[in-house]
Amino acid sequence: MSECLFCKIRDGEIPGDIVYENEYVLAFNDINPVAPIHILIIPKEHISTLNDLEKDHAQTMGEMFLAAKEIASKEGLSDSGYRTVFNCNEHGQQTVFHIHLHLIGGRQMTWPPG
Repeated sequence: MSECLFCKIRDGEIPGDIVYENEYVLAFNDINPVAPIHILIIPKEHISTLNDLEKDHAQTMGEMFLAAKEIASKEGLSDSGYRTVFNCNEHGQQTVFHIHLHLIGGRQMTWPPG
């Protein structure tokens, strides 16, 4: 996993604008935001895609969504709303193969997302 961009951020090898961290997850601002608030929430354990999830990842996945809720509240998004998104593999537009939950808000979202 030494070539994984998100593992390098997790390990402090490259800088990341960290906004949240607990035992299971790390969250940082996206370097190419699509909205005023665009935060990536990653598990500290390297998991390449959603297809690689196992039953023992259930707590980590729950922690990712609980982190999204807490961050959204801190960012003032809870009442106005926000979007959470996972991308999986090439056709799903996954570009970094370490699962990550996008937390996007601060503007009106549209549907379909594209």
